[in-house]
Amino acid sequence: MRVEWFGQSAFYLSGEQGSVAIDPFGDMSALGRDRGVQWDYPAIPAVEPDLLLVTHEHRDHNAVEMIGGSPAVLRSTAGTLDSPLGEVTAIASEHDDVAGTQRGPNTIFVFELDGIRCCHMGDFGQSGLREEQAAAIGEVELLIVPVGGGFTIGAEQASLIAERLAPRWVVPMHYRTPRIGFLEPVDAFLDKADLVERVESNAFETADLPRVDGPLVVVPASP
Repeated sequence: MRVEWFGQSAFYLSGEQGSVAIDPFGDMSALGRDRGVQWDYPAIPAVEPDLLLVTHEHRDHNAVEMIGGSPAVLRSTAGTLDSPLGEVTAIASEHDDVAGTQRGPNTIFVFELDGIRCCHMGDFGQSGLREEQAAAIGEVELLIVPVGGGFTIGAEQASLIAERLAPRWVVPMHYRTPRIGFLEPVDAFLDKADLVERVESNAFETADLPRVDGPLVVVPASP
């Protein structure tokens, strides 16, 4: 399976069984114009996935018009859902640690592609996973988790979630890079990890990753 990071929480996962796009962002120039916030990620390239997932309705996550083709779209919802790639588990969560009263709801998506069970946490902001959420996620091999704090969990909470779910690979997201001027950098999260693999590109093949004992934190290069 190929994993490509477009920046922030936007990913494109593709394999022999199909492809999934997650949390695309659109034109974010208003951040700089109106709020003085740096956002220099390049536009999302042309992709035509079979399935498009949107974890919540914020502009840096829900720009479905940036995605080509005619994918099935699952957005901001919870349930056990059908998709062109099979069953998707969409788990209700919150974007903050005050029951969603500040930033609203967030969906954790769990799905399987090429035999790899994947979990994208979206803008998870709770102080920790509730028991029923962890049970619904179950065993996963690829965990994509926010680590930059501010609007989501930070390094400490993300590390605890990774330890609890014990995936094969962990990919951090939603943190400060040279392309954006807010959130915390990835370093504090990496300091808590035993095994780290930095990738020179913003994409990698899971088959090319080293085989190790314990979760491997995989850090794609910034787009």
